[in-house]
Amino acid sequence: MQDNATEVTAAGIARLAGVGRAAVSNWRRRHADFPKPVGGTETSPSFALAEVEAWLRDQGKLAEVPLRERVWQQLAGHPEGPVAALVHAGCALLLIHDRPTDWLELSAGSDERLAALLPAALDQVITPRFGAPRERAVNTPTGPELLPSAPLLRGAAELAAELGARQTYEFLLGRHLDANPRQYTLTPGDLAALMAELAGPARTALDPACGTGALLRAVPPKPDQALYGQDSAPELAALSALRLALQGKAAVRTATGDSLRADAHPALKADAVLCHPPFNERNWGHDELAYDARWEYGFPARTESELAWVQHALAHLKDGGSAVLLMPPAAASRRSGRRIRADLLRRGALRAVIALPIGAAPPYNIPLHVWVLRRPEKAPAQPEVLLVDTGTLAAEGRGGLDWQAVRTAVLDAWRPYDRTGSAREEPGFSRAVPVIELLDDDVDLAPARHLPPPPAGGGTEQLAGARERFAETLRLAADLMPPEARRAQPTRWPLITVGELARGGALMLRTGGIGAPARVPVLTDHDVLAGTAPSGSLPEGEEEAALVETGDVVVPVLGGGSIARVVDEKTAGAALGRNLTLLRPDPAALDPWFLAGFLRGTANNRQASSYASTATRLDVRRLQLPRLPLDEQRRYGERFRALAEFEDALRRAGRLGEQLVRGMYDGLTDGTVAPG
Repeated sequence: MQDNATEVTAAGIARLAGVGRAAVSNWRRRHADFPKPVGGTETSPSFALAEVEAWLRDQGKLAEVPLRERVWQQLAGHPEGPVAALVHAGCALLLIHDRPTDWLELSAGSDERLAALLPAALDQVITPRFGAPRERAVNTPTGPELLPSAPLLRGAAELAAELGARQTYEFLLGRHLDANPRQYTLTPGDLAALMAELAGPARTALDPACGTGALLRAVPPKPDQALYGQDSAPELAALSALRLALQGKAAVRTATGDSLRADAHPALKADAVLCHPPFNERNWGHDELAYDARWEYGFPARTESELAWVQHALAHLKDGGSAVLLMPPAAASRRSGRRIRADLLRRGALRAVIALPIGAAPPYNIPLHVWVLRRPEKAPAQPEVLLVDTGTLAAEGRGGLDWQAVRTAVLDAWRPYDRTGSAREEPGFSRAVPVIELLDDDVDLAPARHLPPPPAGGGTEQLAGARERFAETLRLAADLMPPEARRAQPTRWPLITVGELARGGALMLRTGGIGAPARVPVLTDHDVLAGTAPSGSLPEGEEEAALVETGDVVVPVLGGGSIARVVDEKTAGAALGRNLTLLRPDPAALDPWFLAGFLRGTANNRQASSYASTATRLDVRRLQLPRLPLDEQRRYGERFRALAEFEDALRRAGRLGEQLVRGMYDGLTDGTVAPG
């Protein structure tokens, strides 16, 4: 009966059976013996996983449930919630990792026996790895707590036999984080690795806002290493501890609590502190911490919570130890923090400020900064601060950032500076700035404000290249220009609507914006209108996402424009965004370019549009096409395809022309380009 406690949604059933969500809805309507809902809501019911598996097998719709999917569904549908299930699974995987023979002996009997004997065995691995009960975030689960988790633990052990204990936990934790993107503020793995490299090797490392442990996980392993963490969310402190313990042999000490108000490691002096603190916190303890000894560089204003975290990190460093913090850009320039920034500079505590590209980490719409600090053993004789701006390395969309290029550029600037205290100047990118130059009325540390500008448009050579690309694109556009139009007699074809074609099976209709799998780019209505690559994002949802395929036709439904885009191989695989409708034609009945071309007709769009509200909305089902044989459709389709290529060339020419004009303006105004 315990297995029946695990519930699964309709979307989960679809993934188990490898079908679409619509198929599950059809099964519920057509089969009276389909399992009845046991929870959820009327619009989003949940079902007992064991009953669903049995029904699928009886119907011949499921030969064998994929192991990963079965374990994930057991975790996601756990009666105590997925976080409790992750803790139980992590404890069992740690036992499997450290003492595999103990697990084999315990798991040989019934679920009741396993749950009764497991706590004592778990305590034998939890206490050595995490410390005494009062010091740790992971407590040994009791037998009654473990009994509902027994099927999950057995499944996790089976999966660990295939993947390994660490990889199994990373899979389950990663799947949980992807399924709940709004609940957690995550530090991307590439950014965590860069921050750990900037901090340098460490035998003791602390993250006072550890979250899911991404930063501590990036610290390179060393003999006799100890990793310390703290988080105000008990579940995150526990998940972080288990993740770190499964990764290596370091002693792990994570605690629950607010690090600023209730420091769990007050006596710790670490080699390195890594931190992604909460941003813009007004309630960080300003009133009760006014006389705290950590404010060595000045008492932070109520609006300067990030500078409180900076000083907390410095207070936990050994002399010469390094701290690396992810910071909002406003912390470098707000007037309320200028005195603390000035003291950090004067005493040699602040070593570098690195501006990241937009999209490097949440919140994705601002260019975050990385601050590198050091606990000064003595003030440097000629102090300089390294300022780096990687904004030029930004790419379109959240998934487009070239982290390897960012990492290489940052470390190439940092390593010489770290060795010598100075660095070669690179206009527009990096410079070691004398501290005295920064100690003005504002003490503004934003890198872009202190870097010499790069040559306009990349220099005269780059301008020459832009001019050549523009000319080449103009020549291409001229070659693609449609031939002179030949006069023809007006033709009245028999017409059919998109709705009628869909009902007849000639095409399939889907709407976008429901959700998207993690890390899948999203095609937005702006991308369709501008003819650019997918650049959007959507939260992962229970509903099945609509992924575009080569030959699909995508139509924006807002704005009143007559636009339709045929999906090519480069765009295929993206998720369909909001305010878009996808039409997937049957190639035996409809040519996609013929379909897209006639959908773009101005008169066609006008008769299918609604003007009842302030925004024009297109009813795609009312759009009309002529009834033509497939061969005739293809004749029109080739002409429409040629028009689309001409249109793309015009767009590229426009973008290149804008770049050339901007570069010339910049070059003429800053003196790097001669007027004649």
